[in-house]
Amino acid sequence: MAAARWYHRDISQGVAEELLAKTGRDGSFLVRDSESVKGAYALCLLFQRHVYTYRILPDEEGLLSVQTIQGIQAKCFRTLPDLIGAYQHPNNGLVAPLLHPVHRPRPEEDSDGEDARGWGHTVSCPGAPRSSRTHIPQQLHQRLQEQVHNSPASDFMGFMAEYLTHHVHDLEALCHGHPQLRHFSTALATACQALHSEIDFTLAGLETLARVFDSPVSPRSPAREQGFLNSDPDLELLLNKISTVNHLLSSLEKKVLKSLQETVTRHNLALPSVAVAPLPAARPLAEQNFEVKVGKSQRAALTVDVESGTVTVTKRGSEEEVIPQDKILQLIKYQSVQSKVRLVCARESQKSLSRDFIFPNARKREAFCQLLQLMKIQHSNLDEPEIISVYVGTWNMGSTPPPRSLASWLTSRGLGRTQDETTACIPHDIYVIGTQENSLGDREWVEFLCASLKTLMAIDYRVVALQCLWSIKIVVLVKPEHQRRISHVHTSSVKTGIANTLGNKGAVGVSFLFNGTSFGFVNCHLASGSEKTHRRNQNYSDILHSLALGDKRLGGFDLTLRFTHLFWFGDLNYRLDMDVQDILTHIVKKEFQALLAVDQLNMEREKNKVFLRFSEGDISFPPTYRYERGTRDTYVWQKSKPTGMRINVPSWCDRILWKSHPETHVVCNSYGCTDDIVTSDHSPVFATFEVGVTSQFVPKEAPGSGPEALACIEWESIEVILKTTSHSKCYIEFHSYCLEEVQRSGENTFQNCDIPGFLKLGWSSKHLPVLNPILPDLEYLGDQHLLLSIKGVESCESYGECCLALRSAIGTTAQQFETFLFHRGEETGSVRGWMRVRVPRGRSGTRERLYEWISFEEEDGEPAAEPPTCPKPPPQRLRSRPRSLPEPATGYTNPAYIIFEGVP
Repeated sequence: MAAARWYHRDISQGVAEELLAKTGRDGSFLVRDSESVKGAYALCLLFQRHVYTYRILPDEEGLLSVQTIQGIQAKCFRTLPDLIGAYQHPNNGLVAPLLHPVHRPRPEEDSDGEDARGWGHTVSCPGAPRSSRTHIPQQLHQRLQEQVHNSPASDFMGFMAEYLTHHVHDLEALCHGHPQLRHFSTALATACQALHSEIDFTLAGLETLARVFDSPVSPRSPAREQGFLNSDPDLELLLNKISTVNHLLSSLEKKVLKSLQETVTRHNLALPSVAVAPLPAARPLAEQNFEVKVGKSQRAALTVDVESGTVTVTKRGSEEEVIPQDKILQLIKYQSVQSKVRLVCARESQKSLSRDFIFPNARKREAFCQLLQLMKIQHSNLDEPEIISVYVGTWNMGSTPPPRSLASWLTSRGLGRTQDETTACIPHDIYVIGTQENSLGDREWVEFLCASLKTLMAIDYRVVALQCLWSIKIVVLVKPEHQRRISHVHTSSVKTGIANTLGNKGAVGVSFLFNGTSFGFVNCHLASGSEKTHRRNQNYSDILHSLALGDKRLGGFDLTLRFTHLFWFGDLNYRLDMDVQDILTHIVKKEFQALLAVDQLNMEREKNKVFLRFSEGDISFPPTYRYERGTRDTYVWQKSKPTGMRINVPSWCDRILWKSHPETHVVCNSYGCTDDIVTSDHSPVFATFEVGVTSQFVPKEAPGSGPEALACIEWESIEVILKTTSHSKCYIEFHSYCLEEVQRSGENTFQNCDIPGFLKLGWSSKHLPVLNPILPDLEYLGDQHLLLSIKGVESCESYGECCLALRSAIGTTAQQFETFLFHRGEETGSVRGWMRVRVPRGRSGTRERLYEWISFEEEDGEPAAEPPTCPKPPPQRLRSRPRSLPEPATGYTNPAYIIFEGVP
């Protein structure tokens, strides 16, 4: 059984094309796993600088055949090597014979010996020729030599080198059905001989300590001790000793605790009582007062009473003015002046009244706006919420128990953009807590979080999901009244530790629907070390590809496109590329922008290596790692390891990012870290979000009550540019929850591949389907999105996917769109075109959403007084989307595609 070096497992189409392009020889080929059909393969073949992709499909009996051009009878093979061997000859239906296999690149290893793609990443194919087995010892010898200079265990390496000389004996025995690996067992037992004495010494000490706390004292059997000390050093005995040490270590703490408890009981000792804070009663939110400036210098006071639904304006020498919440038409937040807000109120006369207020700082303004938002929500007559608050927290706990109180973390108080004291204890609708190096038991941790929130908020939060991977945990909690609104809960985990089989590094995820809005949450712990940027990028890619979350029908789409809102957080471990002394100087001066310029995550995002089109709040808090435990005043940046002194520069390892569908509502209200939780060398990080959600739409006209009026989505043209060396014909698949089934276009009507490395495709309206949503109402369509996937005709493999919002295209005239294409976390191209969403007469009614009455003003101008009634964003400055959401472009936004301007 030899490794088929031309088989690359689950690499992407882009990676396959890069490997083939490096060879530059016609007939170069490789095989990878198919992304569209489970158990199938994709054969990638280079010919005349273009890559051709063919699918290799298994039949019911498991026989493999290549889908080639029509008229060529398909041949069936039992194994991949047999198939590849047959197609090394011409005239088999391929564009060229398979002449030059492209081998897998050698796994990159980091300084800890962790493979970037897996430990001994080899793939065996049945039926491989026997002669290739002789190459394996040579390859392993070479890999061993590469590791010797990095390993302090030179003696151990010597034993292994001797074994590799006789490696073929075990290989021959394995081929004859004898998997005992006798030669390896002998070599390993000899290499581990010194370990016996070390374990005997440790074991004797542990057993002595255990006897001290045993009650009654039961001395260990001399025969067992003598047997351990004098036995031959074979592997079975060594494993027994290790098992005994493991048992003693796990039981010793229980013995000591039991002994001390018995001592307390026997001598009637009183333990000091721990003062527990009483649970606060669920009480109405108190009135909140704000000092503001009106005009140039006049002082005033604003009093917000959420329960009564009023805002009171008090000026010196004037009567109080009480404004009911239903008279507040609009709240305008100025982005040019972060502390300024404008209230637009209705009066008895038809003209509305606008008032500007300037708060002491931006945080006070945000608190005022949040209270007014909460007041609107509480006094609305809606059965289902249109806006919810989401808390996301991440903390590397450093394998130590947490402090008794997590109040500052759970109420977003500390450093950075934090919650004002007037709003800090307003409970969020959803809490998502991600931890790494969490040594607590799963149940213990969940109970601790629920108890903490009940102490702070007087609410018994319900557990939606708990997902754990070793010490990486994610917990999702919701208010009791929202429990019925949660459905389709999925959890998943991915290991990215050594060989991608150890869970010390990796990710855990949870996804669910909140009424009609899909959420995804990913908590990860990526590879550590300043020099391991590439390894972290690879971790991200592996998680993105392997995490099984969301609707299974969207499994072919990039994970970042499957959810209305995706939040990704954790100990990402990206470091600062700067001398440690310079970093410390900038931290003391609070010059964070200079540090953020050399932040590895920011630099990798700028290169489009990771987290494409994700958003992150402004960082205005100091690096959260690596602190001296017990204080937040000192960074400990030196760490002694067996291989020498390791430098861990202070860094923003702990991050929270998010990505949302276009033209949805999400606003980050806080992003910071605590300054009083000091049990770990990491500070806990928090972020809070205001998120718009949708519910099941109920049309005013029941189906069947009259002639069915259909809405339609029409296309004038679509133009696609792919980063690919293929010149395959393509088609487009259209997915949406507003469609009854998946729709697809015809083949592209024009094609241009004159610019190397790019393929330009186009579809005219005749080759694009008219899509009919299941409901024709404008209010319903304004919340819907389309997912597009560009697929090759021959391979049916995706070249890229994107998401389009219907809201901007609703109307009688076609609207232009442009967006990026993504596939497996990489940008793979661009798509633009013209589309129109027609809504029948009588179905154009709509209403303003609760989150739409807050708008953004870039400049200090005079905004329109009357709020618009259509959910479509108007072209004026008012009601523009938050800065965290990219604006639609009218031309190519990526310089890589500007070369196509004017190209037919």
